[in-house]
Amino acid sequence: MNFCSHCGSAQLAFKVPEGDNRPRYICSDCGAIHYSNPKIVTGCLPIWEGRVLLAKRAIEPRKGYWNVPSGYMENGETVEQGAAREVREETLARVENLTLHTVFSIPHISQVYIHFLAELASPDFGIGEESLEVRLFTEAETPWKEIAFTSSVFSLKHYFEDRRKGRREVHTGKMEWRS
Repeated sequence: MNFCSHCGSAQLAFKVPEGDNRPRYICSDCGAIHYSNPKIVTGCLPIWEGRVLLAKRAIEPRKGYWNVPSGYMENGETVEQGAAREVREETLARVENLTLHTVFSIPHISQVYIHFLAELASPDFGIGEESLEVRLFTEAETPWKEIAFTSSVFSLKHYFEDRRKGRREVHTGKMEWRS
């Protein structure tokens, strides 16, 4: 950080603010404390007749791989609104009855993924701007080796396992950093 986003000053110090326990950028001119917090990625696993709707990514990272429709939250929206928006942007589909499914933390890149399960409002879907292909999959048809992200694999595996066991649970997990 080179300038204070509050007042524009270049007088920033990286230190632990009084009453805190982590170093932050603090503006020496206006006193603003600049927090750097994890990004929330929200998404939704749309379901139609037991099949899941996945999108093949048209953008990096992991272009050409399949993914649970997901993306960064926008200011002013709830995680549910963000998840429904991401489905609409990537698959042109509408979802309803969203329920929390997974919370997956990736601490080494400061991201938290929140995935919901939802019903497709109808079997109408298409290819959004960020997608190359959109398709419904059964568990057996899921292209497991072509899934873009660990968070998507986590959500998919838990959905299919819960479905086999006739339950719906919320699952939490994390990706450990291996150097």
